[in-house]
Amino acid sequence: MFPAEKRQLGFRNPADGGDSQAGRRSNLAIVPAFNEAGAIASTVAAIRDAAPDFDVLVIDDGSSDATAELAARAGAAVLRMPFNVGIGAAMQSGYLFACERGYELAVQVDGDGQHDPRHIADLAAQLRADARLDMVTGSRFLDENLDGYRSSACRRLGIRLFSRVVSLITGQLVTDPTSGFRMTGRRGIELFARDYPHDYPEVEAILLMHAHRLRSCEIPVSMRARLTGESSISSTESAYYMIKVLLAIFVGLFRSRPVAKETSVVHDSGASVHAGPAEALPAVWPA
Repeated sequence: MFPAEKRQLGFRNPADGGDSQAGRRSNLAIVPAFNEAGAIASTVAAIRDAAPDFDVLVIDDGSSDATAELAARAGAAVLRMPFNVGIGAAMQSGYLFACERGYELAVQVDGDGQHDPRHIADLAAQLRADARLDMVTGSRFLDENLDGYRSSACRRLGIRLFSRVVSLITGQLVTDPTSGFRMTGRRGIELFARDYPHDYPEVEAILLMHAHRLRSCEIPVSMRARLTGESSISSTESAYYMIKVLLAIFVGLFRSRPVAKETSVVHDSGASVHAGPAEALPAVWPA
């Protein structure tokens, strides 16, 4: 489905058994970017430096600047959307890419430089430490002693609101439901490849994992202010954003979902865990 990317880095493809060095990697960093020419090259370089065992795929979401060209020049493969499709559709394209090429781990790293790639190893270590886990999210609020950017006061208010709602629904503490800095294993990749929220997906993706009986947890990370540009959600749009997400959560509660006994998962590491029902249903990508 994505022939253009193979010529740049030789990404692995089960159909043709890619044999390049990049093709032998089993991990993928998905970097959504929209008009991030000022930050994308340094972001790609930082990922390659901090996580050399990860291939890097930049999803250029209809940028009007040189984002795609600079990403390719920095060593990333680039998947160009024909127009601005939004963060959800862009990320689902990345998960489709990862699913079709047999990647075992996929991490989202935003193209604006806010996510510190040095934490990729921490996310991977947590995911690999427990075979029951399917997603690990980097939380800005799990450890208040960590320095770093925690967003504006208005947005932190919204995050606390989402945190309470999502924690109530999942039955587990979720401190940073709007964090996009998350890593999924193979079952999570397969689920998100076929079904992923398209508008503001971070909060809904946690609930999607829970509804499909897949387990996730948080670990503490520090983040940075974006290097360039502005957020897609301005301060004046924050209230609209909160209402829209809460409405999406409310509607989602009435969708048909599997019923099973809930369980709690406790990690020796102290990670905050939100878990679905006891028996996980593997998300199988249709042939």
